[in-house]
Amino acid sequence: MKLISGNANLKLAKEVSEYSGVPLTQVDLFKFSNDESFVKIKDNVRGADVFIIQPTCFPVNDSLMELLIIIDALRRSSANRITCVMPYFGYARSDKKDQPRVPITAKLVADLITVAGASRIATIDLHADQIQGFFNIPVDHLMSAPIFARYFKHKFKGEDLVVVSPDSGGANRARSFAERLECGLAIGDKRRTGNDDNAELQNIIGDVEGKIAILFDDIIDTGGSMCKVAAAVKANGAKKVFAACSHGVLSGKAIENLEKSPIDKLYITNSIPLTPEKEKCDKIVQLSIAEMLAMAIKKIHIEESLSILFR
Repeated sequence: MKLISGNANLKLAKEVSEYSGVPLTQVDLFKFSNDESFVKIKDNVRGADVFIIQPTCFPVNDSLMELLIIIDALRRSSANRITCVMPYFGYARSDKKDQPRVPITAKLVADLITVAGASRIATIDLHADQIQGFFNIPVDHLMSAPIFARYFKHKFKGEDLVVVSPDSGGANRARSFAERLECGLAIGDKRRTGNDDNAELQNIIGDVEGKIAILFDDIIDTGGSMCKVAAAVKANGAKKVFAACSHGVLSGKAIENLEKSPIDKLYITNSIPLTPEKEKCDKIVQLSIAEMLAMAIKKIHIEESLSILFR
């Protein structure tokens, strides 16, 4: 078994390497002055079961191109099986044709990865479950919910909790998380008006009064919608408001929005690395997915079931 990392999240890859006990394979990966990427695998990978740890996060196109070139280099070096471990799958929100003359970019990216030579995909909390069907190779779709659930059960033991979905689209995800925490569920009635950063909150459906509210979603990007829901939840009588999101994209004015919001803490995983500026934000807490990924990699390698990771 071989572990390889691109530049997208080297810190996470090193953590996974420590948990799994498998050292990272040495790779030369850099850009020429003309902005073209170059990859050279420095170890022998002939016949190996190779796992590439590379989320396609910011800079998204560079991260994706790096992944594709690494896959091609491995395929041409006679690797036996190539598994892409993508904690965060970029372009996941472009998963349907909801306007005239627009692409389904998530499907395009899936095709690119498959054609490049990937044998298998392991990812965490896809924006939509149906994206698994965009691939013509096996996909292991892991969840961060067990990690968040263990953390919150310990932190808020004995407290009256309610899980809040920011919109109806994430209701199933939030309901499943509420069942893990054995608490109630509320849903934000949100309406999009124009672009994705402009959403109008109509109402909070469910009882949040006097409770600790946990806003649960898969991605927090600019944070505009999440902060509006947090304000509405607080206005409806919630004692405290926390947010938990698998992927902290945190683009644009996300930190500014978070600082001004009534959200006490934002819990995210380390599927996407934080910039030094974001690390300074006292409201952000990262929970590690490295141990889960290490277990998944080992189980995939020895052909064991991954169902224990969902408990």
